[in-house]
Amino acid sequence: MTVFLCIAITGVAAAKTPAEIIDESILVLEEMTAQYDVAAMAGLVKQAKGVAIFPSVLKAGFVLGGRYGEGLVLRRDNDNWYGPYFVTIKGVSYGLQVGVQSTALVMVINNERGLQSFTGDKVTLGGEVSVAAGPLGRQAGAATDTDFKAEIYSYSMSKGAFAGMSLEGSIIEAAKGANLDYWGSDLTVEQIFKKKATDSRIKELVAELNNLAKLAD
Repeated sequence: MTVFLCIAITGVAAAKTPAEIIDESILVLEEMTAQYDVAAMAGLVKQAKGVAIFPSVLKAGFVLGGRYGEGLVLRRDNDNWYGPYFVTIKGVSYGLQVGVQSTALVMVINNERGLQSFTGDKVTLGGEVSVAAGPLGRQAGAATDTDFKAEIYSYSMSKGAFAGMSLEGSIIEAAKGANLDYWGSDLTVEQIFKKKATDSRIKELVAELNNLAKLAD
C-alpha cells in the first residue's frame, strides 16, 4: 500500500534537477528565517550536525494517504558545511486529506547518531532514529543539546506559517540520479560528506543557513 501511494504521488510532479532543489531550498530557508518564532530553530541549527531540506513534500489521498518529496542533506562541522547529498522521503500519512497538499520540511540533525543514520542506504524516521517536532520561540535551552535529546527535530511550513507534520515511519533514501547529476560520478555518502559546500552552486544555500544560525546570537 505504501509503495502504491508513493508511486501515485511521484507521478503528480516531475523529478526536480539538483539546481531546482537547491533554489527551492533557499526560498524555504528565507521564508522560515522571516518567521517571528524562529529563534529556537536558529539555536538548533547553530549547533547542528547537519540539516535535511525538502522544499515540497506532497501528500495525497483521503484518510490514508501517501507522502513524497525530494531534498538534500548537508553535514555541518565546526561552522563548515559539507555536501550536498540528495535524497527522497516517502511514507504514509493519516487523517483527512483531500487532493494534493504541499508542505516544506526542514530537519535539523541534532547529534552524531542522527547524522550517521543518513550514511546507510535508507533510514526510517521514528524507527532507526528518533524524530520530534522542533521547538519554536525563545525557549530556554533551545541553543544547547542539554534538554533536547532527539536525533532529529523537524520544522514544516504550510501556507506561510509553521505547521505540524508527523514523520513517524517515513523513509529517507538516496536519490542516486540527482547525486550522479550533481557530482558527475558515483560517490558514496561518506565521500560526499567530506566535500566542503563551497562551490558556486551551493554557496547561496550555505549563506542562508548561516544567516539563520546567526539569529540565535
